Amino acid sequence: MRSPKTALSAALGLGLAAALTAAAPVSAASPTSPTHSTRASIAAYTGSAAEKADTKAFFQAVMKSATAKMKAHPGLKTVTVTYDASGAPTFANEIAQTAQIWNSAVQNVKLQAGSGGDFQYREGNDPRGSYASTDGHGSGYVFLDYQQNQEYNSTRVAAHETGHVLGLPDHYSGPCSELMSGGGPGTSCQNTQPNATERARVNQLWANGLAGLR
Repeated sequence: MRSPKTALSAALGLGLAAALTAAAPVSAASPTSPTHSTRASIAAYTGSAAEKADTKAFFQAVMKSATAKMKAHPGLKTVTVTYDASGAPTFANEIAQTAQIWNSAVQNVKLQAGSGGDFQYREGNDPRGSYASTDGHGSGYVFLDYQQNQEYNSTRVAAHETGHVLGLPDHYSGPCSELMSGGGPGTSCQNTQPNATERARVNQLWANGLAGLR
């Protein structure tokens, strides 16, 4: 968990953080290393209250940034959330696919690439895996971990983390058909699409956000 002075980790990605030790070095991580969760431990991990609060904070920060633009253009019917993928060049294709996935799945919010963005994507090595994070001051980012993206379907990882940006919590005990079940179903899960319930929830969240502007 990051220091509150730097960033609040939201939902800790696909659930690999469930069995991590804080002192484990990045180089020690491997599929058989104790620094990685098992499928059972991921599925059993529901996330702490703090992580759930951080997910909500990230969603609210992104919505605040996006809806501010709508106030300047009251005729707009859909919130456009911009993202900056320049900090994660390794995953450019997966991020572009993620935007297409969500833009095809929901109506009340759209993802669009843009410099700076309402949020950013970053990449690197982190023993916690991939995660969405907010600093609590109106900015946030999605971090994509190299090793985790080698073990899991990389587009699923990016789409899952972006689900947090749009307001969805983790549900590790869910089936592969749930995008937000993350790593719970195991590395064999190849589903990259949100299911009907997840799509409806995102539309509802962003419709409520728009309601205050009408």
